Amino acid sequence: MARQRNVWGSVRKLPSGRFQARYTVNGRVHSAPTTFATKRDADSYLANVRTELSKGRWLDPAAAAVPLRVYAERWMTQHPGLRPRARELDESELRLHILPALGDVAIGDLTVAAVRSWRSAMLRAGSPGPSTVAKCYRLLRAILNTAVEDELITRNPCVLKGAGVEHAPERPVVTIAEVYELADAIQPRYRAMVLLAAFGGFRLGELQALTRARVNLLHNEIEVVEQLHELKGRLLTGPPKSDAGIRKVAIPAALKPELEQHLAEHAAPGKDGLLFCGRQGQSIRRSNFNAAWQRARETVGLPHLHFHDLRHTGNTLAAATGASTKELMARMGHASPRAALIYQHAIRERDHAIAQALDDMINATKRETRQDRRGA
Repeated sequence: MARQRNVWGSVRKLPSGRFQARYTVNGRVHSAPTTFATKRDADSYLANVRTELSKGRWLDPAAAAVPLRVYAERWMTQHPGLRPRARELDESELRLHILPALGDVAIGDLTVAAVRSWRSAMLRAGSPGPSTVAKCYRLLRAILNTAVEDELITRNPCVLKGAGVEHAPERPVVTIAEVYELADAIQPRYRAMVLLAAFGGFRLGELQALTRARVNLLHNEIEVVEQLHELKGRLLTGPPKSDAGIRKVAIPAALKPELEQHLAEHAAPGKDGLLFCGRQGQSIRRSNFNAAWQRARETVGLPHLHFHDLRHTGNTLAAATGASTKELMARMGHASPRAALIYQHAIRERDHAIAQALDDMINATKRETRQDRRGA
């Protein structure tokens, strides 16, 4: 076998007739990932590597050989700040949709074409849905962004324009009258949950975690500091979806008698007792609530309405009062942590005005309903 050396690396001719290029960095010998048909091609490869080294852009090809599966698992362990529910969703997306197709591919071998092919295959199959495909793409992009920071790869192959954007259909909005129909149709212990979701914009997990101490009927406010998570069958109480979710929400005065009755008849005892609970004071599981919710929505003729749609309805009703975008974001817990802190105190008076306007709308609907009944 003929071996030809230059001042930096070496090229040797293999028994097959092809050429192998090797070079040394920091005392360690590296080989080109492929062999070459001609010596000129091998020399050209070495020249390119030398250029990358001189510009500080060279990456160890052995490091880029780590399979995505191994790197993704390491990435998950190095992100302890993920919310419990977010971690569960990320793990599920990795297990079900990313790793089966790409898990055994080396980080350095992931190309734009490979990512495009993976995404297109999911979209063609129709499962998971487009929203989940977008979430999976964003997760893969986040993992590979870290791989770039770790100097395993020089460029993130997740560069498909718009691939991480969700185009979810517009959520339905129900009327105030329909909200009260749903509240009338559901089990009495869940009635106030329906009203607070619609007129306070609370998430289900936030309602599940509320205690008596968080309800201030003197000032018609409810404080959100945590929410209930269900992770693999376990119930865990943790922080809201984001830091902005920690907030005080002014509620319409029309809900005060509803909450007073609920506190008297259904809430668990003691200041730390759950506002919404089972008959023994235990946390409400989503499966139990969903069964009651499904019966209620079918009773009133809204079989496809999701409970979260009530939160969207609340946001829409609040917007109808003239609330600004910043006020709505703060009321719904959608602002970034920094924005939430900036506007937290500034919007308190305005938030009560929003609640008063909602109260006026509720009372107007009630009056119209009573008039309709008398007219009938």
